[in-house]
Amino acid sequence: MTPHNPVELVPYDPQWPAHFRRIRGRLLTWLPQALSIDHIGSTSIAGMIAKPLIDIDIVLPGLEHIADATAVLLAEGYEPRGNRYDDEVWAFLSRGSLPAERVYLCPAGNGTHRNRLAFRDYLIAHPTSASEYASLKRRLAAEFRTDGDRYTAQKREFVDTIVARALKGNA
Repeated sequence: MTPHNPVELVPYDPQWPAHFRRIRGRLLTWLPQALSIDHIGSTSIAGMIAKPLIDIDIVLPGLEHIADATAVLLAEGYEPRGNRYDDEVWAFLSRGSLPAERVYLCPAGNGTHRNRLAFRDYLIAHPTSASEYASLKRRLAAEFRTDGDRYTAQKREFVDTIVARALKGNA
């Protein structure tokens, strides 16, 4: 059986923020209606081990903008990866770029986007929690090396705990 969705973690690359800025500039050219384009995920946290994949949330003014933005991303070679998280978030993958890019279209006020920013910002501000997350990721990557879906699912409790802590602190 070949690995369906292997988990590859790499050490933090100090070039990731520069890659994000370059990608962000391109996305803003294609999607000028975007309210924000945010670097999310582990590559947005200095020092964090991560999959070599730049995760980006693109916040659009509303659901009515999703179809046009989808057409633009498809025309630019992004692969559609479906509606994620049952929260009106649409994922797209660009494997041809280095590093790879995964972008998400989100309408303004989206809960998944809010939670991602809260998680990222909390880990940046709390190095002990970031270290705990890195340790969890290493352990799960070893355990679920060929099953990225299980790897992600097993991180959920930790992520939810941090998001709740972050949102409570920011309330």
